[in-house]
Amino acid sequence: MITLLQANEVMEKTSGVIEAVSGGKIDTLLKQLMTTGVEIGKNILLAIIIYMAGKFVIKLINRLTQQMLERKNIDPTIQSFLKSFVSILLNVLLIIMVISALGVDTTSFAALLASIGVAAGMALSGNLQNLAGGLIILLFKPFKVGDFIEAQGTMGKVKEIQIIHTILLTVDNKEIYLPNGSLSSGSITNYSKMETRRVDFTISVEYGTDVEKVMSALKAIANSDERILKDPEPFCALSALADSSVNFTFRVWVCGADYWPVFFDLNKKIYEDFNRQAIKFPFPQLQIHQ
Repeated sequence: MITLLQANEVMEKTSGVIEAVSGGKIDTLLKQLMTTGVEIGKNILLAIIIYMAGKFVIKLINRLTQQMLERKNIDPTIQSFLKSFVSILLNVLLIIMVISALGVDTTSFAALLASIGVAAGMALSGNLQNLAGGLIILLFKPFKVGDFIEAQGTMGKVKEIQIIHTILLTVDNKEIYLPNGSLSSGSITNYSKMETRRVDFTISVEYGTDVEKVMSALKAIANSDERILKDPEPFCALSALADSSVNFTFRVWVCGADYWPVFFDLNKKIYEDFNRQAIKFPFPQLQIHQ
């Protein structure tokens, strides 16, 4: 049981605590609370100012980016991709700045983002490579939508350039999806890049045929077709004495869009004209001596 002496001691200590608190410690506590509140208010105000200014700057950068892309006549699909990428990147940076202005330690936050990035990178390494390849294609533009290209053993017209894949439409109307990673690091032949193209023919005739007659016939065929350019002028020469034939190299220059029509039409004209002039095409021959 508590004795009267112990009760008196408790009462004395309690009254001493009350006097101490009422005597000045509560004032110190209030001052600390006010100081902390002012600091928090400053941080919140600074964060709001940074957020508002950052939004204005991001909107300005996005507008300038759009104007630059439109000035360079970049494909609308590519414009949309680049504008989205820039906007997301700037907003992430703004969020980090706002969190830092609130007084939150961004070191742990950045470490968390880095860890998430590493994990996502390991899981999506192939897609990240394709994403990087897509950015390379968009920046260096080895081809654009509408070009006819050959890459990765596939020929076709570029239908669309996506973030991960490039879609080709083949001449027999098949869609081929090529990953941008391998496409950006591999060999690409762009048949639409230049305005003119050269059509090459190898014409074989029998041994004993008059060389000048063949060359005159080929030059006449070239001169009769208005789609064939005069500069560079058509080229014709005897190129090889093969096992069963005499081979001529025949080359003409045309506009890019006329390549295949001229190729097929000239094959037909050469065959008809040679038959009319009795210039014979050879068959494989083998002489056996006993």
